[in-house]
Amino acid sequence: MKIAAHTLVKNEARFVWFAVMSVINYVDEILLWDTGSTDGTVEILKKIKRKYPKKVKLKLLGSITSEEFPKVRQKMLDQTKADWFIVVDGDEVWWDESIMKVADFIRNDSERRQSESIVVPTINLVGDIYHYQEKEAGQYQFGKRRGHFGLRAVNKNVPGLASNNPHGTWGWVDGKGKMIQNRNPRKIIYIDAPYLHVTFLRRAGSIASDKKVPKRAKKLKHEIGISFPKDFFYPEVFFRQKPNIVNSPWKTMGRNFYLRSLIETPFRKFKRRYLPSKIGY
Repeated sequence: MKIAAHTLVKNEARFVWFAVMSVINYVDEILLWDTGSTDGTVEILKKIKRKYPKKVKLKLLGSITSEEFPKVRQKMLDQTKADWFIVVDGDEVWWDESIMKVADFIRNDSERRQSESIVVPTINLVGDIYHYQEKEAGQYQFGKRRGHFGLRAVNKNVPGLASNNPHGTWGWVDGKGKMIQNRNPRKIIYIDAPYLHVTFLRRAGSIASDKKVPKRAKKLKHEIGISFPKDFFYPEVFFRQKPNIVNSPWKTMGRNFYLRSLIETPFRKFKRRYLPSKIGY
């Protein structure tokens, strides 16, 4: 069984190197496509391409709209020759053990041929790399499971598999337009293989660059999260040698960010517990 990774990015200079390098040894190819980065992301992608010239399929597409987003995802699907693919966005950093579990299931487990997708837990950072979001914030629903989860691996043999909906509500559907997570629940595999999700942090080289990405500004949360324990083990890729153009992830939230978060956090917690949530963003 061959495995591809789909990485579609724009202005992800802070974490994209860590995201790609956390999975690169466990997949057969990476479709690494940029959609108009202006913050140094392209230079980082080119360095990865030079190091892995055969495995990395780099494309510089130029800027796209939210409406064009699903079409680009579809092109990635159409150009994927592997049996399975893993969606690895520029804000997703995997532990070695986690990506190994997912890859081993796809390559070796007898269930993989009947399975359609793989769902794993996520650990969502807020504020900085030292704090994570409370469990009540997890709103994703997969069967009877609700919480911090992500559908990250997909079997290409789902009948009529296609990319659908604009960025923010995007997902994979079958030939009848049904989201694959709403098909047979027995064909969704849950693996205890979490990844670190930095989606609520600043991801671009600057705040201005983050604002150039469609809907990105809505995801930058001012929130006081839960502190990781002192013995928390971060993904191994954070401790590997990196190019000089890749900034250190070990930065704490600024004073102004912290003060605003003190005000907004109680309102966020109230909303999660007492107001209905909506799908997407």
